[in-house]
Amino acid sequence: MDVVTNIFVGLHIIGIASLLGGFLTQMKAMSAGTARFVPAMLHGALTMLVTGIVLVGLNQAQDHPLNNIKLGIKMAVLVVILALVYVKRDDETVDKPLFAAVGGLTVANIFIAVLWT
Repeated sequence: MDVVTNIFVGLHIIGIASLLGGFLTQMKAMSAGTARFVPAMLHGALTMLVTGIVLVGLNQAQDHPLNNIKLGIKMAVLVVILALVYVKRDDETVDKPLFAAVGGLTVANIFIAVLWT
């Protein structure tokens, strides 16, 4: 079961890399006011959502203790990110504050995962 869990952790990390990488590749465009949500950001957020839910299920199946408050906050942040990216995915450009908010929420979600023990 540990192998399956580790596979999903790896997929979860790939999802966050896709979301954050998509944001970082648009940083120059954001300063020019031409940033847009690339498909990699949407797919990364969806990957994180699915793998995160699977990871919670796998950990519960193994009777590992879970911090439900932390998981709930991470899920809420991810749902906001996903909603923003999904709604604005077809727009030619995205406003700077909205684009920066997605980047900030993504980084916040990473720090919540790493620092909240």
